[in-house]
Amino acid sequence: MPKCLINDLEVNFDVIGKGKPVIMIHGFTPDSRLMKGCMEPIFAKREGYKRIYFDLPGMGETKGSNYINGTDDMLNFVLDFIDSVIPDQSFLLVGESYGGYLSRGIIANRKEKVEGIAFICPMIIPDMEQRSLPEHVVLSEEKELIEQLSEDEKTDFRLNNVVLNKNTWNRYTKEVVSGCSIADQNFLSKIRNNYGFTFEIDKITFEQPSVFLLGLQDSVVGYKDAFRLMDKFPRATFAVLDKAGHNLQIEQDGLFNTLVNEWLDRVLELND
Repeated sequence: MPKCLINDLEVNFDVIGKGKPVIMIHGFTPDSRLMKGCMEPIFAKREGYKRIYFDLPGMGETKGSNYINGTDDMLNFVLDFIDSVIPDQSFLLVGESYGGYLSRGIIANRKEKVEGIAFICPMIIPDMEQRSLPEHVVLSEEKELIEQLSEDEKTDFRLNNVVLNKNTWNRYTKEVVSGCSIADQNFLSKIRNNYGFTFEIDKITFEQPSVFLLGLQDSVVGYKDAFRLMDKFPRATFAVLDKAGHNLQIEQDGLFNTLVNEWLDRVLELND
Protein backbone atom coordinates (compact mmCIF):
# COMPACT_ATOMS: atom_id res chain seq x y z
CA MET A 1 0.00 0.00 0.00
CA PRO A 2 1.13 3.62 -0.55
CA LYS A 3 1.65 5.89 2.45
CA CYS A 4 0.26 9.29 3.38
CA LEU A 5 1.41 11.52 6.25
CA ILE A 6 -1.29 13.26 8.32
CA ASN A 7 0.38 15.39 11.00
CA ASP A 8 2.85 12.89 12.52
CA LEU A 9 0.88 9.88 11.40
CA GLU A 10 1.76 7.65 8.44
CA VAL A 11 -1.51 6.34 7.01
CA ASN A 12 -1.70 2.92 5.41
CA PHE A 13 -4.01 3.09 2.39
CA ASP A 14 -4.67 1.60 -1.02
CA VAL A 15 -6.21 3.00 -4.20
CA ILE A 16 -7.84 0.69 -6.75
CA GLY A 17 -9.28 1.81 -10.07
CA LYS A 18 -9.89 5.22 -11.66
CA GLY A 19 -12.86 7.55 -11.76
CA LYS A 20 -15.28 8.78 -9.09
CA PRO A 21 -13.59 8.52 -5.66
CA VAL A 22 -15.21 6.20 -3.13
CA ILE A 23 -13.97 6.59 0.45
CA MET A 24 -14.23 3.30 2.38
CA ILE A 25 -14.29 3.51 6.21
CA HIS A 26 -14.11 0.29 8.23
CA GLY A 27 -15.41 -0.26 11.75
CA PHE A 28 -13.76 -0.14 15.16
CA THR A 29 -10.88 -2.65 15.61
CA PRO A 30 -10.86 -4.37 12.17
CA ASP A 31 -8.99 -2.79 9.25
CA SER A 32 -9.42 -2.03 5.56
CA ARG A 33 -9.49 -5.72 4.66
CA LEU A 34 -13.09 -5.76 5.87
CA MET A 35 -14.09 -3.15 3.29
CA LYS A 36 -12.05 -4.65 0.47
CA GLY A 37 -13.59 -8.06 1.09
CA CYS A 38 -17.15 -6.89 0.56
CA MET A 39 -16.73 -4.00 -1.89
CA GLU A 40 -14.18 -5.22 -4.43
CA PRO A 41 -16.45 -8.00 -5.78
CA ILE A 42 -18.99 -5.28 -6.59
CA PHE A 43 -16.56 -2.91 -8.29
CA ALA A 44 -14.95 -5.76 -10.23
CA LYS A 45 -18.08 -5.56 -12.39
CA ARG A 46 -18.35 -1.75 -12.48
CA GLU A 47 -15.95 0.68 -14.14
CA GLY A 48 -15.31 4.33 -13.36
CA TYR A 49 -14.68 4.23 -9.62
CA LYS A 50 -11.52 5.05 -7.67
CA ARG A 51 -11.79 3.00 -4.48
CA ILE A 52 -9.82 4.38 -1.54
CA TYR A 53 -9.27 1.96 1.35
CA PHE A 54 -7.35 2.99 4.46
CA ASP A 55 -6.64 1.85 8.01
CA LEU A 56 -7.90 4.10 10.78
CA PRO A 57 -5.39 5.05 13.51
CA GLY A 58 -4.58 2.19 15.85
CA MET A 59 -5.99 -0.33 13.38
CA GLY A 60 -4.38 -2.35 10.62
CA GLU A 61 -1.00 -0.89 9.72
CA THR A 62 -1.77 2.70 10.73
CA LYS A 63 -0.33 3.37 14.17
CA GLY A 64 -2.06 5.32 16.91
CA SER A 65 -1.07 8.90 17.71
CA ASN A 66 -0.89 11.10 20.80
CA TYR A 67 -2.99 13.78 19.14
CA ILE A 68 -5.96 11.44 18.63
CA ASN A 69 -7.81 11.05 21.91
CA GLY A 70 -11.40 10.44 20.85
CA THR A 71 -13.85 10.28 17.97
CA ASP A 72 -13.76 14.05 17.36
CA ASP A 73 -10.03 13.69 16.69
CA MET A 74 -10.62 10.56 14.61
CA LEU A 75 -13.05 12.50 12.41
CA ASN A 76 -10.55 15.33 11.95
CA PHE A 77 -7.96 12.76 10.92
CA VAL A 78 -10.35 11.29 8.31
CA LEU A 79 -11.21 14.75 6.95
CA ASP A 80 -7.50 15.59 6.67
CA PHE A 81 -6.87 12.28 4.92
CA ILE A 82 -9.64 12.95 2.39
CA ASP A 83 -8.27 16.45 1.76
CA SER A 84 -4.83 14.94 1.19
CA VAL A 85 -5.72 12.13 -1.23
CA ILE A 86 -8.58 13.80 -3.19
CA PRO A 87 -8.28 17.57 -2.59
CA ASP A 88 -11.37 19.58 -3.61
CA GLN A 89 -13.06 16.56 -5.21
CA SER A 90 -16.56 15.22 -4.61
CA PHE A 91 -16.83 11.58 -3.58
CA LEU A 92 -19.00 8.68 -2.44
CA LEU A 93 -18.85 7.30 1.10
CA VAL A 94 -19.19 3.75 2.38
CA GLY A 95 -19.05 3.35 6.15
CA GLU A 96 -19.27 0.15 8.20
CA SER A 97 -20.25 0.20 11.89
CA TYR A 98 -18.02 2.87 13.55
CA GLY A 99 -17.13 3.96 10.00
CA GLY A 100 -20.82 4.73 9.50
CA TYR A 101 -20.76 6.96 12.57
CA LEU A 102 -17.68 8.76 11.22
CA SER A 103 -19.47 9.12 7.86
CA ARG A 104 -22.28 11.06 9.52
CA GLY A 105 -19.59 13.35 10.92
CA ILE A 106 -18.19 13.82 7.42
CA ILE A 107 -21.65 14.78 6.15
CA ALA A 108 -21.97 17.30 8.98
CA ASN A 109 -18.73 18.93 7.81
CA ARG A 110 -18.56 18.30 4.03
CA LYS A 111 -22.12 17.66 2.87
CA GLU A 112 -21.56 19.49 -0.42
CA LYS A 113 -18.74 17.09 -1.38
CA VAL A 114 -20.62 13.83 -0.75
CA GLU A 115 -22.65 12.53 -3.71
CA GLY A 116 -24.01 9.45 -1.95
CA ILE A 117 -23.50 7.26 1.07
CA ALA A 118 -23.87 3.58 1.97
CA PHE A 119 -24.11 2.51 5.60
CA ILE A 120 -23.23 -1.10 6.49
CA CYS A 121 -24.49 -2.07 9.97
CA PRO A 122 -23.85 1.52 11.08
CA MET A 123 -23.27 2.50 14.68
CA ILE A 124 -26.02 5.02 15.41
CA ILE A 125 -25.65 5.45 19.17
CA PRO A 126 -22.14 5.37 20.72
CA ASP A 127 -23.29 4.33 24.20
CA MET A 128 -23.99 0.59 24.17
CA GLU A 129 -26.40 0.97 27.10
CA GLN A 130 -28.63 3.30 25.09
CA ARG A 131 -28.86 1.12 21.97
CA SER A 132 -31.96 -0.89 21.11
CA LEU A 133 -30.47 -4.35 20.62
CA PRO A 134 -31.91 -7.78 19.91
CA GLU A 135 -30.63 -10.80 21.81
CA HIS A 136 -27.80 -12.57 20.03
CA VAL A 137 -28.93 -15.75 18.29
CA VAL A 138 -27.36 -18.33 15.99
CA LEU A 139 -29.81 -19.23 13.23
CA SER A 140 -27.87 -21.89 11.35
CA GLU A 141 -24.76 -23.90 12.08
CA GLU A 142 -22.62 -26.39 10.15
CA LYS A 143 -21.77 -28.89 12.87
CA GLU A 144 -18.96 -30.49 10.87
CA LEU A 145 -17.20 -27.11 10.59
CA ILE A 146 -17.76 -26.22 14.25
CA GLU A 147 -16.22 -29.52 15.38
CA GLN A 148 -12.98 -28.60 13.60
CA LEU A 149 -12.53 -25.34 15.51
CA SER A 150 -10.74 -24.77 18.79
CA GLU A 151 -12.81 -23.79 21.82
CA ASP A 152 -11.68 -20.16 21.53
CA GLU A 153 -12.53 -20.10 17.83
CA LYS A 154 -15.97 -21.61 18.48
CA THR A 155 -16.73 -19.05 21.17
CA ASP A 156 -15.63 -16.10 19.05
CA PHE A 157 -17.42 -17.37 15.94
CA ARG A 158 -20.68 -17.97 17.81
CA LEU A 159 -20.55 -14.62 19.60
CA ASN A 160 -20.04 -12.55 16.46
CA ASN A 161 -22.03 -14.31 13.76
CA VAL A 162 -25.55 -15.56 13.07
CA VAL A 163 -24.89 -17.94 10.16
CA LEU A 164 -22.12 -20.37 11.09
CA ASN A 165 -20.99 -22.00 7.86
CA LYS A 166 -17.75 -22.44 5.96
CA ASN A 167 -18.20 -19.31 3.83
CA THR A 168 -18.86 -17.14 6.88
CA TRP A 169 -15.91 -18.65 8.75
CA ASN A 170 -13.46 -18.18 5.89
CA ARG A 171 -14.44 -14.59 5.21
CA TYR A 172 -14.82 -13.68 8.89
CA THR A 173 -11.28 -14.86 9.69
CA LYS A 174 -9.78 -13.31 6.54
CA GLU A 175 -11.61 -9.97 6.54
CA VAL A 176 -12.51 -9.27 10.18
CA VAL A 177 -10.39 -11.29 12.63
CA SER A 178 -7.21 -10.54 10.66
CA GLY A 179 -7.55 -6.85 11.48
CA CYS A 180 -8.85 -7.25 15.03
CA SER A 181 -5.88 -9.43 15.92
CA ILE A 182 -3.33 -6.68 15.21
CA ALA A 183 -5.24 -3.65 16.56
CA ASP A 184 -3.52 -1.44 19.14
CA GLN A 185 -5.86 -2.07 22.08
CA ASN A 186 -4.07 0.35 24.42
CA PHE A 187 -4.54 3.19 21.95
CA LEU A 188 -8.12 2.19 21.16
CA SER A 189 -9.06 2.14 24.85
CA LYS A 190 -8.66 5.93 25.04
CA ILE A 191 -10.88 6.31 21.96
CA ARG A 192 -13.52 4.17 23.67
CA ASN A 193 -13.46 6.62 26.58
CA ASN A 194 -14.43 9.42 24.17
CA TYR A 195 -16.44 7.32 21.74
CA GLY A 196 -19.20 9.77 20.85
CA PHE A 197 -18.93 13.11 19.06
CA THR A 198 -19.07 16.18 21.28
CA PHE A 199 -21.28 17.97 18.71
CA GLU A 200 -24.68 17.24 17.16
CA ILE A 201 -24.02 15.40 13.89
CA ASP A 202 -27.55 15.04 12.54
CA LYS A 203 -28.67 18.65 12.18
CA ILE A 204 -28.21 18.53 8.40
CA THR A 205 -30.56 16.81 5.96
CA PHE A 206 -28.70 14.76 3.35
CA GLU A 207 -30.64 14.67 0.08
CA GLN A 208 -28.31 12.45 -1.97
CA PRO A 209 -28.98 8.73 -2.69
CA SER A 210 -28.24 6.62 0.37
CA VAL A 211 -28.72 3.11 1.68
CA PHE A 212 -28.83 1.71 5.21
CA LEU A 213 -28.04 -2.02 5.34
CA LEU A 214 -29.14 -3.37 8.71
CA GLY A 215 -29.02 -6.84 10.24
CA LEU A 216 -32.21 -8.06 11.91
CA GLN A 217 -30.08 -10.10 14.31
CA ASP A 218 -27.35 -7.46 14.78
CA SER A 219 -26.78 -7.53 18.54
CA VAL A 220 -23.82 -5.13 18.35
CA VAL A 221 -25.39 -1.92 16.99
CA GLY A 222 -28.94 -3.12 16.35
CA TYR A 223 -31.21 -1.94 13.55
CA LYS A 224 -34.08 -0.04 15.17
CA ASP A 225 -32.08 3.06 16.08
CA ALA A 226 -31.24 3.71 12.40
CA PHE A 227 -34.89 4.54 11.69
CA ARG A 228 -34.49 7.66 13.82
CA LEU A 229 -32.55 9.08 10.86
CA MET A 230 -35.19 8.57 8.17
CA ASP A 231 -36.17 12.24 8.03
CA LYS A 232 -32.50 13.25 7.72
CA PHE A 233 -31.94 10.94 4.72
CA PRO A 234 -34.99 11.43 2.46
CA ARG A 235 -33.33 9.55 -0.46
CA ALA A 236 -32.33 6.53 1.62
CA THR A 237 -33.30 2.89 1.22
CA PHE A 238 -33.57 1.23 4.64
CA ALA A 239 -33.15 -2.54 4.36
CA VAL A 240 -33.36 -4.86 7.38
CA LEU A 241 -32.05 -8.30 6.41
CA ASP A 242 -32.97 -11.54 8.15
CA LYS A 243 -30.21 -14.09 8.82
CA ALA A 244 -27.79 -11.18 9.26
CA GLY A 245 -25.89 -10.03 12.30
CA HIS A 246 -23.12 -7.43 12.53
CA ASN A 247 -21.32 -9.12 9.62
CA LEU A 248 -24.26 -8.67 7.27
CA GLN A 249 -21.97 -8.12 4.28
CA ILE A 250 -20.73 -11.70 4.69
CA GLU A 251 -23.83 -13.53 5.90
CA GLN A 252 -26.13 -12.01 3.28
CA ASP A 253 -23.62 -11.26 0.54
CA GLY A 254 -26.09 -11.75 -2.31
CA LEU A 255 -28.58 -9.20 -1.00
CA PHE A 256 -25.71 -6.96 0.04
CA ASN A 257 -24.32 -6.89 -3.50
CA THR A 258 -27.75 -6.25 -5.01
CA LEU A 259 -28.57 -3.37 -2.67
CA VAL A 260 -25.16 -1.69 -3.03
CA ASN A 261 -25.39 -1.96 -6.81
CA GLU A 262 -28.88 -0.46 -6.73
CA TRP A 263 -27.55 2.44 -4.62
CA LEU A 264 -24.73 3.04 -7.11
CA ASP A 265 -27.28 3.02 -9.95
CA ARG A 266 -29.30 5.73 -8.17
CA VAL A 267 -26.19 7.86 -7.76
CA LEU A 268 -25.41 7.45 -11.46
CA GLU A 269 -28.95 8.45 -12.47
CA LEU A 270 -28.63 11.65 -10.48
CA ASN A 271 -25.39 12.56 -12.26
CA ASP A 272 -26.44 11.62 -15.83
